Amino acid sequence: MPSAFIILAALSWGFISIFTKKLTSYGFTEMEIVTIRVVYAWILLFPLTFLQKKQAMFKIKLKHLPFFVGTGLLSIVFFNWCYFTAINQLSVSLAVMLLYTSPAFVAILSYFILKEKLSLKKFFAIIVTITGCTLIAISSSGGGTSWNWGGFIIGLGAGLGYALYSIFGKLALKHYDSLTITFYTFLVASVSLAPFFHFWRKMSDFTIENHLYMIGLATVPTVLAYLLYTIGLNKVESSTAAILATMEPVAAILVGIILFKEDIVILQFIGILFILSSVFILSIKRKTKGDLSKRISKEF
Repeated sequence: MPSAFIILAALSWGFISIFTKKLTSYGFTEMEIVTIRVVYAWILLFPLTFLQKKQAMFKIKLKHLPFFVGTGLLSIVFFNWCYFTAINQLSVSLAVMLLYTSPAFVAILSYFILKEKLSLKKFFAIIVTITGCTLIAISSSGGGTSWNWGGFIIGLGAGLGYALYSIFGKLALKHYDSLTITFYTFLVASVSLAPFFHFWRKMSDFTIENHLYMIGLATVPTVLAYLLYTIGLNKVESSTAAILATMEPVAAILVGIILFKEDIVILQFIGILFILSSVFILSIKRKTKGDLSKRISKEF
């Protein structure tokens, strides 16, 4: 089931707090952690791609370079910059809510760029998803939410950047496989970030455990997650994939409750139910007469 790849990717992204909290305790800044994430991911992807024994996987046409600038620079780098800036200027909960406006951005961009239909079911699922994320954000704010229009616009930029991976990834899939796309996405992101954030200067006294967390960050919520997500895009419309990916905040909240002993209030729980409901809505398929006849023929 292609949708399962998208959901598994989202769950993998939800585990990112396990690694980021630990790396923060080691003294890394947010953007240094982002740089560690993309550089280590590219290092892991290089042998994985090479072992495929297909030299064609390393070859891309120059005219297709904008696809990887889109996934690597406009999505990965731009999204992270907007997201962390919004967290600094607004509350974390409001920044998360603005990030998950991405399904709406994807639905709109997919309609104009990819010519995908915006069905009533998909539109309703978007509304339910955004409602769930809003409830989670409101319940987390504690009434002390800071606000400014600059942070709000940048927060919407995070949602846009998050959405752009679905759009550029779908365009790239017409010419390349998921591994090639992920490989060049993180190559572009690494080249864009590494010259400005010299994280390796803090690694002289690191233990094996420190490096394992860095490798873990690059593996679970990065390489694995993006490969699963890109594979899922092969069979799932971009707008549907973006909605399914909102399982990420559900996973993140569960990690917080189980591992970091964070409390959950009733509004957060209701928000989780809303997000799960949107996934259920998308999983419902309308049975046509052809589908019914095929089912009957199999049973007899």
